[in-house]
Amino acid sequence: MVFPQSGGLPLPKRAPQRQAYRLMELKRWQEHLGVSLVIQPKHFPVDASAAAHHICAAPAEKRMAIAGDFLAALWKDDRNLADPAVVAEIGARHGVSGGDKAAFERFTQEAAGRGVFGAPSYVLGDEIFWGQDRLDFLDRALGAR
Repeated sequence: MVFPQSGGLPLPKRAPQRQAYRLMELKRWQEHLGVSLVIQPKHFPVDASAAAHHICAAPAEKRMAIAGDFLAALWKDDRNLADPAVVAEIGARHGVSGGDKAAFERFTQEAAGRGVFGAPSYVLGDEIFWGQDRLDFLDRALGAR
């Protein structure tokens, strides 16, 4: 994963002020987007590597859909992404029966090589847009093309 390679701290190791602010921001985004969101999921932080490997195993055109279902499982339905049964169920829904660890490693190295340091990140040309709060900038950059 690119996060530890770039010096990022896992959530439990961040300062209490940063952890409290993150919870406040999640509530703000929940209200702003009008979505159902579990602010403090029971299973978070979680080792979601199996889910990530399943996303990498999916055909490129299905990766956003399967990723969305994994995110909904955690943040909407409060499910455990470290549970192999949960991962298998969501994978099967998208025709994915296993993970692709080698592809995950390739994508991770490619992302690190392009300067990506966290998720979500979007790369357009040589420009990185990090975080959901940068999507307006990405949208504008896409419109300028």
